[in-house]
Amino acid sequence: MSARPAPQPSTTANSHHSASPLHDLMYGYIHASALRAVVIHRIPDLLAEAPLTAEHLAAKTGLKADPLHRILRLLAVRGIFQQDTGGAFALTPAGHALRAGAAGSQRDAVLLFTDAMFRRSAVSLDDTLRTGEPGFDSAYGMPLFDHLTGHPEDSRLFDTAMSSLTSGVNEKIAESYPFPNTGRIVDVAGGRGGLLRAVLTRHPGLTGLLFDRPETVTDHLLNTGELTGRWQTEGGDVFTAVPSDGDLYLLKNILHDFPDDDCLRILTNIRRAVSTGTKLLVIDAVLPDDATPHPAVALDIVMLMTLRGRERTRIEFEQLLQDAGFRVNRTVPTPALTSIIEAEAL
Repeated sequence: MSARPAPQPSTTANSHHSASPLHDLMYGYIHASALRAVVIHRIPDLLAEAPLTAEHLAAKTGLKADPLHRILRLLAVRGIFQQDTGGAFALTPAGHALRAGAAGSQRDAVLLFTDAMFRRSAVSLDDTLRTGEPGFDSAYGMPLFDHLTGHPEDSRLFDTAMSSLTSGVNEKIAESYPFPNTGRIVDVAGGRGGLLRAVLTRHPGLTGLLFDRPETVTDHLLNTGELTGRWQTEGGDVFTAVPSDGDLYLLKNILHDFPDDDCLRILTNIRRAVSTGTKLLVIDAVLPDDATPHPAVALDIVMLMTLRGRERTRIEFEQLLQDAGFRVNRTVPTPALTSIIEAEAL
């Protein structure tokens, strides 16, 4: 019997699939840029009512049909659109989330994370490996939050994106923790107040104070009819002092922005403001203590390239809180990316 011939490389159309994970990484910036392009030109909004071809979309927008078709086709491969046999494109559930004003819209989040602020920071990750410094600082000559203070348009984009990221998430957090029936909630560095609004709406016996940068709390989300008379806002700096007289304090998605020494300053200021026994809810992603995959591992790289923060494990959170004068009572999971770490002032 003659020897069997050696297997030959496949020449079928699908032979490249074995390399697709690598290709996804290589082409990641292309997908992000394509996503940004269709959001900027509001293509998802135009597809909200019915599928349209690239030619119809081009006629409505003044765009060029051929490049539009090719970008839509790419994003259809990624599950943002569906293309029918007639060439028309329709929205998938992920595509609907790109519409302005849609429930749970992620439009502003896409515009932020594909913005030059983040693109330039990511490009400098090779420098970050050498220096340990965020790429943002080298690209813009200052830390991210200093930049936002001096650039109102970027600051508004950042704040609206944070609100879009947490729309729906805030309700999940408010449902996941047994908030008291009465008392005063202080939302420290609470942005525009989306979480505080969800908590107060769900618990009509509570009142609340939203504390953040003056320019942020000016554009708050608390002025609704059902919350009339139950909220206040206060501008300030978490690194200087935190309002006192709260019965329960919230700190959502803040500690991951900062290195340990800055986190300790924030937590120490909170501890100075509260009485023994007062509870603090630290709401952040909690990474597994082992190598179990977790979606916040990618967010950890966003922290690396834009700030000096990091995502943390349960043990790391416990150490920070203990050093600031708090004891961790429990960790409450939520249906969102974040968990709720309940700590108590000692």
